[in-house]
Amino acid sequence: MEAKWCMLLTIALMLLLVNGDDETSVKPVVKIVKGKKVCQKGWECKRFSKFCCNETISDYFQTYQFENLFAKRNTPVAHAVGFWDYHSFITATAEHQPDGFGTTGGKKMGMKEVAAFLGHVGSKTSCGYGVATGGPLAWGLCYNKELSPDSLYCDEYYKLTYPCAPGAAYYGRGALPLYWNYNYGKAGEALKVDLLNHPEYIEQNATLAFQAAVWRWMTPVKKNQPSAHDAFVGNWKPTKNDTLAKRVPGFGTTMNILYGDSVCGQGDSDSMNNIVSHYQYYLDLMGVGREEAGPHEVLTCSEQLAFNPSSSSSTS
Repeated sequence: MEAKWCMLLTIALMLLLVNGDDETSVKPVVKIVKGKKVCQKGWECKRFSKFCCNETISDYFQTYQFENLFAKRNTPVAHAVGFWDYHSFITATAEHQPDGFGTTGGKKMGMKEVAAFLGHVGSKTSCGYGVATGGPLAWGLCYNKELSPDSLYCDEYYKLTYPCAPGAAYYGRGALPLYWNYNYGKAGEALKVDLLNHPEYIEQNATLAFQAAVWRWMTPVKKNQPSAHDAFVGNWKPTKNDTLAKRVPGFGTTMNILYGDSVCGQGDSDSMNNIVSHYQYYLDLMGVGREEAGPHEVLTCSEQLAFNPSSSSSTS
């Protein structure tokens, strides 16, 4: 009798799980615009777009995977305990999923882009080191701000366009840390939040911190240059000058766009290898596998010339 009840309970639980999946999966609303199929898919992909016809990020990247990638972020020695979570990340991506963030191409490309983006995030917010528990790559999202800034990062050159607010400090904050008044100003304009007068908002709201990072990933530093997104998913077609500068579509060029010659063109530097290692580690944890990262010239930027040499501060 007891065995029978156990079997019935198991069947009931399975039915609940199946029904729960049906309720959480959102079917796209489809229409044809100028002969092309576009879709809308719930809160996560709410603008009609061809990309919303594909799987959205929550279809293939869920809470448990986020927890695996950032396993040590809430340990007592971390510096942003309780700040970062999956809900903040997935909410932040919703604005750009209709633009192709995590929704370009098939499921594998989506997973690779999420791993690439979070590889940068993990590397730039890590407090891991060689003998850290769980290994040095398990400590992403340990920080949400620079702990001991040695500058206010106020560039008076931009005093007419992005004037520094009295008492404000524009040190590194966020998932892909923002520095300098002009970068806070540009991000604030895009996100419709007054970050120029209130840069501290980034360290107070995890969703906003992720939104600023996704905006940076999706936005070119300058006109006629690719965004990190376009360089990664293959939307960008290199010019002859790009080819001569050894810039090719792939993860390596995302580092060039985001950090310039502080990371790229320096050979196999520790700073570059740290970012690459996070990306490869996350590919493994997500079940894609680091072999999908591509060959050395695609994966790294060790031999690339910078899009914007360090005389230009826009890559800071």
